[in-house]
Amino acid sequence: MIHPSASVSPKARLGANVSIGPFTIVHDDVQIGDHTSIDGFCEIGYPSPLAQGLPLVIGAHSTIRSHSILYAGSTFGDKFITGHRVTVREKTTAGVNFQLGTLSDIQGDCQIGDYVRCHSNVHIGKMSKVGNFVWIFPYVVLTNDPHPPSAVLMGCEIGDYAAVATMSVVLPGVKVGRGALVAAHSMVGRDVAPDTVAGGSPAKYICDTSKIKLKDGTERPAYPWTSHFQRGYPPEVVAGWSVPPAP
Repeated sequence: MIHPSASVSPKARLGANVSIGPFTIVHDDVQIGDHTSIDGFCEIGYPSPLAQGLPLVIGAHSTIRSHSILYAGSTFGDKFITGHRVTVREKTTAGVNFQLGTLSDIQGDCQIGDYVRCHSNVHIGKMSKVGNFVWIFPYVVLTNDPHPPSAVLMGCEIGDYAAVATMSVVLPGVKVGRGALVAAHSMVGRDVAPDTVAGGSPAKYICDTSKIKLKDGTERPAYPWTSHFQRGYPPEVVAGWSVPPAP
């Protein structure tokens, strides 16, 4: 299950039924969980002094698509899934079933929760914190330098169940609250309260998320989104959504 053209270090630890595609490189300090598939032209465990000797750990049942680069020093839970050509730098920790879309980039020293969904072309700056069940849509940027260029790092924080819509920028140190929605094309320079909608440039409070109705003719509330959207989540997780998330 290892392509003849792949280069796999004898020091790497591969679980059962791991497949490695053509011309992929797996470096020394790498641990790959059972039933994981890594496509061709990837570089897994890219060496870096910033990893400070920590291994790259990829959980079981993961899928790493072609041309992806994962640096040493990061840890990913089970069922990690990437698009093509993603880059994840050192000391990123992600929970179960993190999905990272094509051409996305995580700059390291980040904390990512369980069941986080990042679409394509997402940039997550160093020191960012992303909670559980967060949605980050295409071309979103989470920044970290309050007066660039500088050595000051102030990571963004995105709360559980929050959604950041397409082409939005969240500025350094900003906290987006639990269950909040950042509208598309927003520049977020101040904290967003839980269960509210913020939008514009600069982003301002628009309304509570409870005011938004689904555009499917039912007039049901669109938020919390867990009340109507379940695709891709295991039944045991969905079972906990019978009651809206606690404030």
